[in-house]
This record gives sequence, C-alpha cells and structure tokens, in this order.
Amino acid sequence: MLYRNLFLKYYAPAGEGEQGGAGGVEITPEIQAIIDQQVADQVSGLKNKNNSLIGSEKALKEKLAAFEGIDPVAVRSILQRFSNDEEAKLISEGKIDEVLTKRTDRMRGDFDTKLKAANERADKAEGISKRYCDRVLGDSIRSAALKAGALPGATDDFIFRSKGMFTLGEDGEAVAVDKDGNVMLGKDGKSPLSPLEWAESLKEVAPHLWAAAAGTGAGEHKNGGTGALDRAKMTQTQKNEYIRTNGRESYLRLPKSKEQ
Repeated sequence: MLYRNLFLKYYAPAGEGEQGGAGGVEITPEIQAIIDQQVADQVSGLKNKNNSLIGSEKALKEKLAAFEGIDPVAVRSILQRFSNDEEAKLISEGKIDEVLTKRTDRMRGDFDTKLKAANERADKAEGISKRYCDRVLGDSIRSAALKAGALPGATDDFIFRSKGMFTLGEDGEAVAVDKDGNVMLGKDGKSPLSPLEWAESLKEVAPHLWAAAAGTGAGEHKNGGTGALDRAKMTQTQKNEYIRTNGRESYLRLPKSKEQ
C-alpha cells in the first residue's frame, strides 16, 4: 500500500489517483526498480533480524546446556542461604584469607574434639586392660606362693614383691623380665623363670613368709626353739629383706646371740 500511494502521488497523471485505482497506469522500469529496491531492503532487514534471533537462540541453548539436570528451585534456595552466610559477606569484601582461616579453625576444632574423645577411650581401655592384667598376675603369684608352701596371709607380700618383675605374656602366663624387658631364665638357664621357682627362692631371703615345720626347728635358727630370727646368724641379704619388709625398729628388736 505504501508503494502504491507513492506511485499515485508522484508518478500517476493528475486526477487518476482520485478515481480510486491505478487503472491503466503503466509501470515503467524506473518505477519497478524503485519497488524492487524497497522490497529488497525490507526483506533484507527481516533476514538480518531473523538471523540475529537464530544466533541468540543458539547461544542461549548453549548456555542452558551447562545447567542441564540442575534444579533451579534448589539452586535458588542455596544461593539465598549463601547470600546470608557470613563467609559470603567476607568473600564479597575480598577477605578470602579470613574465610580460609575460619574454615581451618573449624576443622582443627572438630579434629581436636574427635582426638580428645579417641584418647579418652584409649585411656579407659588401657586402664581396664591394666587392671585385668594386674588381677591375672596377682592370682598367678598367689597360686605359686601357696603351692610353694607360703603362709596364706603372706600372699599379698608375694604379690607386692613381684610388681615390676612379672608381666603378662601373649599367652596369658606370667613372665619374669629384667629392667630392660628381657625374659629372665630359671636355674636351668634355659626355661623362663616361673612364678613358682621365684616364690621358692624367697625362702632364703624371707623365711618369715613360711610356717616353721613342726618338730624340725625350721626357721628357729638355733635360738632356743622360739622361732625368732637371730640377727647374728642372718645373712646380709636376709637382714636387708627383713628391714625392707618389717622396718628397722622391728629388726633391732630381734635377739642377737654372742656368736659373731
């Protein structure tokens, strides 16, 4: 319609446009060229616009492909929480080092808490294990002392003397070790020192832990049958052992013969 009006206004003979139609108007080459140029310009504009829209649509599809499988509602919720987070504020202010420091402190705090709990469990288990080992060792030493013929009331003395010397082996048996942790051997020089052999060895240094045999004068040390120890006839080892067990005052109250 626009091209027709232009034609009628500028190229149609006077009065034809008022008669309501182009009628027998002749389309000259010049006029046709103008019409073709206008159509070409309009079509070209539409093509350019269409190409631009297609390119934009393609770019948009490529961008959306990166978010395939992501729930936008969930993402929006996360972003909302993140926007209110203290770290987000620090990051927005460029305080990255402070954010990393806070995260490290939190991780260290969690680790320290877990480590403390683990140590407490380990200490508790170790305490239980030690009490169990002490009880097993005590029962083993007590049994050996009674088997060796010691006084029933002296078994606690045996247990006290064995501390630091006997330990519980992997097989659950009492094992004698020296200060360096090496296994101590018995009289045969081959077998480990047993609690029974050790208990019997105390007869020499601590005879008071055994009952005197009736009618034999055992333990009397030829002091008139009283059964008391004679300081003059005690070996130095016996003296030291007696003093360690009963005290020096008790030792000095023991009778002392004139035999030197």
